[in-house]
Amino acid sequence: MNRKHYIIIAIVAIVILVMVIVKLGKEKPNNQLTVKAQKGEFEILVTTTGELQAKSSIDITGPTELGNSRELRIREIKIQDLVPEGTLVDSGQYVGDLDRSEVSISLKDLKDELEKAESQFIKIQLDTTMQLRDLRDQLVNLKFEREEKQIVLDQSQFEPPATIRQAKIDLEKSDRAFDQAEKNYSLKKEQARADMREASINLEKARRKVIELENVISKFTIFAPSSGMVIYKKEWSGEKRKVGSTINPWDLSIATLPDLSSMLSKTFVNEIDISKVKSGQYVRIGIDAFPEKKYTGKVLEVANIGEQLPNTDAKVFEVLVSVDQADSILRPSMTTSNQIITEVFTDVVFLPLEAIHTNDSLSFVYTTSNKKQIIIPGVSNENHIIIEQGIQESEEVYLSIPEEEEKMKYSGLELIPVLKEREKQKKLNEQLKQQKAEERKIMKENNRQNGKNSFKKN
Repeated sequence: MNRKHYIIIAIVAIVILVMVIVKLGKEKPNNQLTVKAQKGEFEILVTTTGELQAKSSIDITGPTELGNSRELRIREIKIQDLVPEGTLVDSGQYVGDLDRSEVSISLKDLKDELEKAESQFIKIQLDTTMQLRDLRDQLVNLKFEREEKQIVLDQSQFEPPATIRQAKIDLEKSDRAFDQAEKNYSLKKEQARADMREASINLEKARRKVIELENVISKFTIFAPSSGMVIYKKEWSGEKRKVGSTINPWDLSIATLPDLSSMLSKTFVNEIDISKVKSGQYVRIGIDAFPEKKYTGKVLEVANIGEQLPNTDAKVFEVLVSVDQADSILRPSMTTSNQIITEVFTDVVFLPLEAIHTNDSLSFVYTTSNKKQIIIPGVSNENHIIIEQGIQESEEVYLSIPEEEEKMKYSGLELIPVLKEREKQKKLNEQLKQQKAEERKIMKENNRQNGKNSFKKN
């Protein structure tokens, strides 16, 4: 190869290099990501995490007599044994056992009381029998004495008047003593009946307590009231009852048998988003344990009063979401991801939130035509925002601030009055909202003062 050929190759290489440099100079930097405005359906979502639970369930409880009886003073009973959670049981099958140790002590005390009541009953029975027998003997003696006095009076007809008078007095005394003893006997008999009735009631009461407690203890072995899957009962704190947990007469539930054919997702929505959530709204439901499974549902119920979850400061509102589909894999306590569709817009233009920039009251985007395009933003969801004016479908914008953005000029200046008017209306709405809040506060204070004054007058 001669020198001429080397020169030609070098010239071609230089030309190619220059073309590549020019082309790279015209291309956008690799780190400048762009996106095109989309047009179509736009959803406002409230995303929450929930927990599956059955719409209806049957409680597996301890003996109901513990809550119904006024005689049994049992405050707490430990769960001694319980089948594993998730166990499928048939009606009448063994579920668990309650600890009998404390109740057995109570039963022993009641049996001691029963023995005392029986002894007391026998003692009163014997005492009253002997007492009434003595009174009856006394009545018989007084009757004989009265007859004797009558005979003495009859025989004194021919005696001096003083002797007759004395005989009459003795007879009257004897009659009065007999009548008094007879009345005393009637009273003692009624008293004896009352004492026996009281002793009998106490004995029956003590006997009933023993029988009732023995009946309760016989039900300490818990059986399933129907067929189903055993799910442990949750305490108010959120912890599940298990072996070692306690039940009390006010809450005897140990576990539940949920109806797995109809499920709910119980979730909590923060106070910022709760105003968007209404009954009847559609919900997309995912199961964390089965990411490939997708379900639909509706908002069934929205709590009117907020609550504070344990270990958090935020106020939340309970929302119940019904699951439309029945599936054998769905189990209570499974974690769900819920997307509540609070509003749907059709045929609107929208962009990612990252593409929107603000300057004072202006909202704008950086277009690939090197302009700061002023826009009228609408409502947004977690990732995107509606563009009411300023951007058309498929128009391309930067996701981040581009290089040499200071050289870009604003476009769409005719939209500034619209933005200012919207900002003005927003401030007016906030003032009205604040004014109404102040009025409610004043009204509440007036009602409180009126209530105090009314109480003082009464």
